[in-house]
Amino acid sequence: MNKNILGAIVKNGLYVIGAIIGALGGYLYWHYIGCATGTCPITSSVIGTSVSGAILGSLVFGLFVKDKKTGNGSL
Repeated sequence: MNKNILGAIVKNGLYVIGAIIGALGGYLYWHYIGCATGTCPITSSVIGTSVSGAILGSLVFGLFVKDKKTGNGSL
């Protein structure tokens, strides 16, 4: 089981790195900027900003994954 998980992380390395960096960026955004009133649906909680940052980070880093068929990246 651990071998399968490690293999999936290595195979999707840029997505995982992007999600980690995005989650960290979301946390930092919440910590330093956030939402003072608590009425902002995404930025009022640390979980919301971290999850949205992780999603955006993995999508951005996913742009740099090379295509197996052509060997070219998306950009």
